[in-house]
Formats: sequence, C-alpha cells, structure tokens
Amino acid sequence: YPTWKRTLARRARESQMKRFCRAQAIQRRLEEIEVTFRELEQQGIKLEKLLRDENESPADQQTQWTNQLLYLVQKKNNLMTEESDLMIAVQELKLEEQQCQLDEKLRSYMNKEDTLKTPEDEKAEQEILKQLVEVVNKRNVLIQLQEEKRLSEL
Repeated sequence: YPTWKRTLARRARESQMKRFCRAQAIQRRLEEIEVTFRELEQQGIKLEKLLRDENESPADQQTQWTNQLLYLVQKKNNLMTEESDLMIAVQELKLEEQQCQLDEKLRSYMNKEDTLKTPEDEKAEQEILKQLVEVVNKRNVLIQLQEEKRLSEL
C-alpha cells in the first residue's frame, strides 16, 4: 500500500473529523439560539403586558420598558442573523462532504489505467466529474451569498 495512498486516506479522515466537529458545534449553537429565542419571547411578552396594562405608570417607567423591548427585538434580530449564517455553514459543510466523497470516487477511476477502463467506467467518471463541478458551483454560490451578506452588513 503506497505511502501517498495512506497519506490521502489519513488526510481524508482528518478533514472528515474536522467537518464532524464543526457540524456538532454548529448544532449546539443552533440549539442555544433556539433556547435564547424562547427566553427573549417570554421576556418580550412580559414587557408588552406591562406596557399595555400599566397605563398609569410614570412616563419614565414606560420609556424604560419600551427601551427594554426594543433591546430584546434587536437581540432577537442579531440571533436570527447568526442562525441564518449557521444554516449557510451547515449547507457548506454538506457540500464539502459531498465534494470529498466525489473526489474520492473520481480519484479511484482516474487511478485506473486507461487501457483497463470499460466504457461504463469512463461514463461513470464523466458523471462524477459533472457532479463534482455542480457541487463546486453550489459552494461558490454559498460563498458569494455570504460575501454579499457581509458587505451589506458593513
């Protein structure tokens, strides 16, 4: 078993583990965001009730509650933006995994001697290459989307 094949296999396993760890971290953060959403929603409901029910409250108290409510809305919007970014990252991870699998398949066909390839092998190789280009294009679209989003936020 040649050294370069072992190196490729090891690197593939390492990158797969990195993607897995990133996916777990993203999943944990999405769950945290969901919990925070619920907490913010409950706080917002309490503040709205206070604002509606306490008409006789001093104006500065109502202003304070309104400011707190606006702060909660801003915080929720920030979390929604983060959640959107994380969902894009999830899509990117899926495409990255798909690309690695296609790379591996394509490499196995390309390592085969041309004289030993059957017409089915050549057809499969072309199909895998086509799928690989599609995945790369999808990843490119995601990267462009993230860049446009980042520029619009600036």
